[in-house]
Amino acid sequence: MARPRNFDDDVVVERAMQAFWTLGYANTSPAALAEATGVGKGSLYNAFGSKRELFERALERYDRLGAEVTAELLARPGTTRECLRAFLYDSVKSDLAQPIRRGCLAVNTAVELAGHDPEIARAVRRGVDRTMAALEWRIAQGVRDGDVRPDLAPRATAEYVMNTLAGLRVMARTYDAATLFRIADTALAVLDSA
Repeated sequence: MARPRNFDDDVVVERAMQAFWTLGYANTSPAALAEATGVGKGSLYNAFGSKRELFERALERYDRLGAEVTAELLARPGTTRECLRAFLYDSVKSDLAQPIRRGCLAVNTAVELAGHDPEIARAVRRGVDRTMAALEWRIAQGVRDGDVRPDLAPRATAEYVMNTLAGLRVMARTYDAATLFRIADTALAVLDSA
């Protein structure tokens, strides 16, 4: 007879996500996962199958939480530029507030694994595409509202802003807030009327 679980799956996935985010996939050992989650290795793998399956759940959680924050920031009152600025600044502030500057789990995963793991590449792409769709929606709204240049293509501009975000998340590992905010503001100048 199987023993009942004495842990909450969501809490374990959150803690595993934090470990993977800080250490990377390859550097997160089973022992590190057990320590981070407070669940023994055997119980951890009985519950989640494997390190890979737990990582996939952690990546899904990261994507879901990121989508919620993105939706909230982009739906705020104000101009499109104000919303996109809040979106980029929030990422910078979040990165710089961490005791270890670790950037973005999705970007880190793309760099570490996506080049040789098509399944992980698809998972990262799904999250990025979801964020770009939200950015595209907000930029299109700005075009309709007249607070974004009317000649901007919403999709191409969303791709540009997403690329800026990815760069900011990497640079946040070594640069200060003033530099990162300046980069964000420079990128957002594309929205202004010529």
